[in-house]
Amino acid sequence: MSWWWAGAVGAVKKSQDERAASSFQSVALVVGSTGIVGTSLVDILPRHDTPGGPWKVYAVSRRPLPPWSPPPSPAVTHLHLDLADPVAVAEALTPLTDITHVFYAAWSSHPTEAQNREANSAMLRNMLSVVVPGCPALAHVCLQTGRKHYIGPYEAIGKIPIPDPPYTEDMPRLDYPNFYYDQEDVLFEEVSHRDGAVSWSVHRPSVVFGFSPRSAMNVVASLCVYAAICRKEGATLRWPGTRVAWEGFSDASDADLLAEQEIWAAVDPLAKNEPFNCSNGDLYKWKQLWPMVADRFGVEWTGYEGEDSRFMLADAMAGKEAVWAEILQENELVTTELQEIANWWFLDAVFNVKSEHLDSMNKSKEHGFLGFRNTAKSFNAWIDKMKALKIVP
Repeated sequence: MSWWWAGAVGAVKKSQDERAASSFQSVALVVGSTGIVGTSLVDILPRHDTPGGPWKVYAVSRRPLPPWSPPPSPAVTHLHLDLADPVAVAEALTPLTDITHVFYAAWSSHPTEAQNREANSAMLRNMLSVVVPGCPALAHVCLQTGRKHYIGPYEAIGKIPIPDPPYTEDMPRLDYPNFYYDQEDVLFEEVSHRDGAVSWSVHRPSVVFGFSPRSAMNVVASLCVYAAICRKEGATLRWPGTRVAWEGFSDASDADLLAEQEIWAAVDPLAKNEPFNCSNGDLYKWKQLWPMVADRFGVEWTGYEGEDSRFMLADAMAGKEAVWAEILQENELVTTELQEIANWWFLDAVFNVKSEHLDSMNKSKEHGFLGFRNTAKSFNAWIDKMKALKIVP
């Protein structure tokens, strides 16, 4: 209980370097370690009070560590690996025979769902086909998917029937191809080769609030960039989306909370072989968070102004690379490329929903996970981190 409470109230975080243990109780493979949740996992796992610890961590990412990364913990070994290359995966992971837990939070984005299905299933299989048979002490695999399990891939949203919210884990799969379903099937098939010795869990977050300028779906970073560009140009922070997104209820998943749920599921027997939703446990409206963004960046704002005033951020922010470069120089920020840190297509998807999408956390709580977050505080805390690490002004 104390572990969930410490995170929920924002207690002072322990240093990763607190525990440079010579022996470890658990060994984690974090796949997608520089993504929005992978970053939280690599931060939380080495802490002294993390369940299942002390933890040794192998952190896998496709690219080298970015310049904003903190000094690595002695408990963390970083590996740069393209999961789409089965030969490279085998060469890199075969020697890591001490892995006890896998946290898979990687994603490769492609234009069509057919391409997403092929690429993401292959990546997961390439990894599991090496780790499952090659790690005798492997006990659990966490797979992170998301809400598209309930509403379908982007190309199908609004075009196929979906269940009424709140979404619960026992709802059947939609009658539409979805790479999340393919990933689950790969997971079930691969762990079955160990005859019950390896358990699994699937984690389905909502929109994730967290820190990673490399995330393909980082709402907080993208909003910070949008607000910074508005301030630079003397423009108003305009709401681009629908009335439903502005006035309706939304829920979010704090990246640290999601990491905590995955760690809980990895070590608690009550969480074995189950899917779990993961959201903060409260609701918010974008009309409540929007003024917070404007205030943090010193810009005027407007809310929903009617259907005729809607616009796509992907269009409005096109060609702003030079403006972002000036912002970086003027504020002595860490060098980032605009297309790397701001994901306009994802903000457009979030802000243009036509119905409320909410999940239930009852199953997670009934199985023993009691973590939660105050979404407004979470939102501001991640903005604070972006500013403190000189990612945004």
